[in-house]
Amino acid sequence: MRTESDTLGTRELPEDALYGLQTLRARENFALGGQDTPMELVYAMAEVKRAAALTYMELGIGKPGVYEAIAKAGEKLLAGAADDALRTPALQGGAGTSAHMNICEVLANLALRERGLPCGRYDVIHPLDDVNRGQSTNDVFPTALRIAAIRQLRALSEGCAALQGSLQIKETALEAIPKLGRTEWMDALPVTLGSEFGAFAQAVARDRWRLYKVEERLRQINLGGTALGRGDQAERRYRHRVVEKLRELTGLGLAAAEYPMDITQNQDVFVEVSGLLKAAAVNWMKMAGDLRRMNSGPLGGLGELRLAPVQVGSTAMPGKFNPVIPEMVTQVAMRVIANDAAITLAATQGEFELNAFLPLIAQSLLESLRLMTRAAEILRVKCIETLQADPARCAQWLEQSCAFAAAYAPELGHEAVSALMARHSGDPAHLRQALVATLAAKKQGSGAAPADA
Repeated sequence: MRTESDTLGTRELPEDALYGLQTLRARENFALGGQDTPMELVYAMAEVKRAAALTYMELGIGKPGVYEAIAKAGEKLLAGAADDALRTPALQGGAGTSAHMNICEVLANLALRERGLPCGRYDVIHPLDDVNRGQSTNDVFPTALRIAAIRQLRALSEGCAALQGSLQIKETALEAIPKLGRTEWMDALPVTLGSEFGAFAQAVARDRWRLYKVEERLRQINLGGTALGRGDQAERRYRHRVVEKLRELTGLGLAAAEYPMDITQNQDVFVEVSGLLKAAAVNWMKMAGDLRRMNSGPLGGLGELRLAPVQVGSTAMPGKFNPVIPEMVTQVAMRVIANDAAITLAATQGEFELNAFLPLIAQSLLESLRLMTRAAEILRVKCIETLQADPARCAQWLEQSCAFAAAYAPELGHEAVSALMARHSGDPAHLRQALVATLAAKKQGSGAAPADA
């Protein structure tokens, strides 16, 4: 065992533990039994740290060999060499300080190993004095969250593009199949099955475009601003170079914020991103609901579509298959909407120079992005691409309806058609005959309805 101390006291840790005392305290203090800090965020923080180390190397700042070792440690960390040590509870107090300290401790100990020294020799490489030089949780954590969010936004945008493409293929394939349109669950006008999928595709296209555009706001970072966004604790040369280095390492179009203090205090950009995810979730939930309803039956429901069965549907009813993929998508949408509420509330609670609730924003936002990205692929592959139409069932509902009557309203008038529909309610064949006869009589100039109307 090794001993580490801070102003709160002394604790023992396993001799070879890559994490340190602050990580241990965080795990104890926030032991909710829930999720850990998302790994995509952890890795993004490691990239920020590596960019800082490489910047100090280039500038010749710091003790000889220290930042070379930290940079190499960052490479190993990003390759997965320390995943077991990179764990702090996702919901933590301190605006993300615990997750940040975890990274600092692990990088320090990996760097010590790189130099052939045991973990905990912080007199040689210190988690704060060296790994965190010129940095703060308040610029590292939000910068890393922006990096993680941009990457997941891009993945989601690609997923939306693929989903849109599959919907458009179905639009073309099913365009020749007429079906009954419905408004407020009541018979409306004839449409085609393909047009239903065309509308789905247009909604997903809007989702994709909005999510693509919002990346612009996420590219502005406050790295170099240190604790309050003013950069008081960082060398001027470092502040100018570190953003360029991070841009090189990530391949993302990151830029130093014009007013870092604003980004340190205000988290509205994450509310904006989450709001767009919520808008997409609303579209996807509506689409999933329509797919479930058109698939209902197979005999006692609409039955206009047949979703491919992907698993047995009941422990009690043999031969039953449920629309489980649209149901999963619906639940993902519900979670995204709930996460949006959490993000909104957390963002409102910033006070003065910092928002202490950024960990909740990070966990909720990255979860929403991750869920929607996976849901887009599963919906496309296991539902949209494999579903089949039932043209006979579509025709049956259309023929049994009086949807055709609306076409006569422009010439006969709304009230006249309504009266005929009331007189022949439930009998589409007789209604059609009456409409044709009435229209013919009107064109002949008699103005009187035929006797059987």
